[in-house]
Amino acid sequence: MKRIVIFLIAAVLFGSCNSTQKENTAPNIVVILADDMGCGDVSGFNENSKINTPNIDQLVNAGVSFTDAHTSSAVCTPTRYSILTGRYNWRSTLKNGVLSGFSKALIEPDRLTLPGFLQEQGYSTAFIGKWHLGWDWAVAEEDSLDRGSLEARPKVDFSKPIQNGPNTRGFNYTFGFSGSLDMAPYVWVENDTPTMVPTKYTVNTKKQAWWRRGLTSDDFVHERVLPDVTDKTIAFIDRSAKDNQPFFIYMALPAPHTPILPSPEFQGKSGLDNPYGDFVMMVDDVVGKVKKALEENGVAENTIIIFTSDNGCSPQADFEQLATKGHDPSYVFRGHKADIFEGGHRVPFVVSWPDKIKQGKSDQLVCTTDIYATVADILKTQFPDEAAEDSYSFMSELGLDSDLEPRPGIVHHSINGSFAYREGNYKAIFCPGSGGWSAPKPNSEEVKNLPPVQLYDLSTDIAEENNIQQDHPEIIEQYRNKLSEIVRNGRSTAGAPQKNTGPESWGQLEWMNK
Repeated sequence: MKRIVIFLIAAVLFGSCNSTQKENTAPNIVVILADDMGCGDVSGFNENSKINTPNIDQLVNAGVSFTDAHTSSAVCTPTRYSILTGRYNWRSTLKNGVLSGFSKALIEPDRLTLPGFLQEQGYSTAFIGKWHLGWDWAVAEEDSLDRGSLEARPKVDFSKPIQNGPNTRGFNYTFGFSGSLDMAPYVWVENDTPTMVPTKYTVNTKKQAWWRRGLTSDDFVHERVLPDVTDKTIAFIDRSAKDNQPFFIYMALPAPHTPILPSPEFQGKSGLDNPYGDFVMMVDDVVGKVKKALEENGVAENTIIIFTSDNGCSPQADFEQLATKGHDPSYVFRGHKADIFEGGHRVPFVVSWPDKIKQGKSDQLVCTTDIYATVADILKTQFPDEAAEDSYSFMSELGLDSDLEPRPGIVHHSINGSFAYREGNYKAIFCPGSGGWSAPKPNSEEVKNLPPVQLYDLSTDIAEENNIQQDHPEIIEQYRNKLSEIVRNGRSTAGAPQKNTGPESWGQLEWMNK
């Protein structure tokens, strides 16, 4: 792999001893996952950004930033599944869309997750923040709607623990909420137990600050959620730094996703007359506070921080208004959250590890599924063949010795379950439009008049403006065959074929070679 390196924060790898964790030489790992932050929102990734992100930029200036980094999906639940499993999200039972706050657990109970794997390596593991991967509430009475519906409101006994939550998926300590910050119920769950029984309903209908009406605990204050997540993370660092045991933190931020709620000290700070820019700056400040906690505890040098986002920026940010200020959250890329186009899944991705890696930039193709294999590579250990089936190590891109080959290609996936395959300069999209929320939208009149496939040469057309599928039918068929094989084999990495979860065939595979 080359010597060059999105928007998650992680800390890992073998490092030198420090003053606090005196006997621990394995690196701590901190993954910070922003929610709906675009590639163009980080000034270290966008020279024209009108939002100042000095703390993330410090990671860029000290670590390896990846300019061709992608999430496995253009929306949040699927990406979160892939980060924790190292497996493409569409191999799960969720073939399109996202879960609700009442959905059942998505991650299979027998699957070895990244935190579960790290527990086996002697790590103390923590999840703090937005889960959005389903867990099983103690439901006393079902709603008339399916629990996966965002409008479903089953009757839950909040005095009882949840089942199949993050503590059963590899985490020693957990503190978070079930869905997105705009999805009911609004209840903190700590170590699988609700911290308080909700007795009131809240709702917000303000533009950008909205959340759906739902049961809300007295200790769950929407405006305080991001600071509460930060405080819990810092407290875990403070406790863990006193032990000889290395730690892994999956810090899943609820921001800058809706409701867009910057604290008073950040309101107006971006100068964009838009709370979204202020909320991005607040996220950047959170990164700074985590870094400071690591430094004050004497563990910063041997901590790997990975910062990235779960998908591209949401249109809730108000792209049109931001454009009047000269800011584009998608940078030079087409589309935004939910889309199969680059703006839907290309994200900021940066890895910092003061003890081991130097500043650099990489144009190597990477996916958020790759965190799993990279961590294993750093720890010089292996995971079972039936785990992390779509994870490639990017360790050599960090300037570290690795015998593993880099990622050769990548599968993209949109909110409606559409597929694309990218390898080298070419990207083949097996649907006629965006597959998401930008034009041409699925099932629109515009889409009906478009070719069923798209092909773009990203080396000359990064904005995906010129569909050249008619000029290169051989590439379309080559990529169709490769993608078909990846789907059928249950994996994209070397190893024994595996089974996808759920049906062998589903509606969004109409393009596939049988």
